[in-house]
Amino acid sequence: MLQELCYEHEFTVFAVEFDNPCPERIRFVRVPVPTRPLALLFLAYHLVAPMVYWLHRLRTGDRFDLVQMVESNLSFGQVSYAQFCHRAYLERHWKQAGAKGLRGWLRWLDHWLHALLEPWVYRRVRHIVVASQGLKRELEETYPFIRGKVTVIPNPVDLDRMRPPEDFDREGFRRERGAGPGEVILVFVALGHFERKGLPLVLEALRELGDLPVRLWVVGGEADLVGEWRKRVERMSLAGRVTFFGMQRDVRPFLWGADAFVFPSLYEVFPLVSLEAAAAGLPLIVTPLYGVEEFMQDGETGFVVERSVGGVAQGLRRLISLPPEERRRMGERAQKAVAPYGVEPFGEAWKRFYGDLG
Repeated sequence: MLQELCYEHEFTVFAVEFDNPCPERIRFVRVPVPTRPLALLFLAYHLVAPMVYWLHRLRTGDRFDLVQMVESNLSFGQVSYAQFCHRAYLERHWKQAGAKGLRGWLRWLDHWLHALLEPWVYRRVRHIVVASQGLKRELEETYPFIRGKVTVIPNPVDLDRMRPPEDFDREGFRRERGAGPGEVILVFVALGHFERKGLPLVLEALRELGDLPVRLWVVGGEADLVGEWRKRVERMSLAGRVTFFGMQRDVRPFLWGADAFVFPSLYEVFPLVSLEAAAAGLPLIVTPLYGVEEFMQDGETGFVVERSVGGVAQGLRRLISLPPEERRRMGERAQKAVAPYGVEPFGEAWKRFYGDLG
């Protein structure tokens, strides 16, 4: 959004970390707080960010026409760019998420703190921008007083960047990563939160499939998280069928090398990775997620599955039963279905939004 609009508006970003896409047009002011755990980051940012903001204004004399925040991460501002409804997630989904131990408790605390401030922040802001119709529905059901404040601007996908290049050696890439002849390669991509995003269901479904020629690539996750899951896979006797690749600077080759993308997540407001997989030409095996529901057609662009081991296993069987050429056609249909989610329409939507603010 900043990259698309920085030549029409002046932006100053107050953040803990920021990969500046246009340093000559966008100013970055660092907010010095710890990034982990997330609950501490949330509390510290609420305390420190306002001080950094006002010190910056006093030192530079800058006056801002608009203050925009992410979710409930700031105590003042006119626009909230919401990517989650933490209260609804805790009430409806948390018990199914499967997060355990200290890591799970810290995640719950982070959601609880966000949920605590959501109603206060959302009453004060003038506008809330969300990425999907599903999140709009959920926020309005949870906080009826925001009706009339919410604008939907779907997140963008760089469609050209996600398309496989003609010179990509797909078979060579697959062989180098352990894929055998005739194997169906599934790819699961997530930065973390493997429980919520459905990796346990995928692993159990693989066991249920028995000796069918299916292999899973898991892309993403910090080293400690990947280590825990490797041990889990070994205990499940799946080590020969599941490969963990950890964090990757570029996930595209893994999408280009796979046969399908699997993502039976519990809760997403706009799973960008699902749209990226579709843009890369992969059929999707997904649960009915916000954002995805707006373009996904069961049996045409992939398979919409129940969030259960049986549901995922059934979706995998349906995929495996298709000839390779039909799987490719399904991926092509998925690619066409996400064509409206390009970068240019996203930028134009934000231009209209800011223009309407006057």
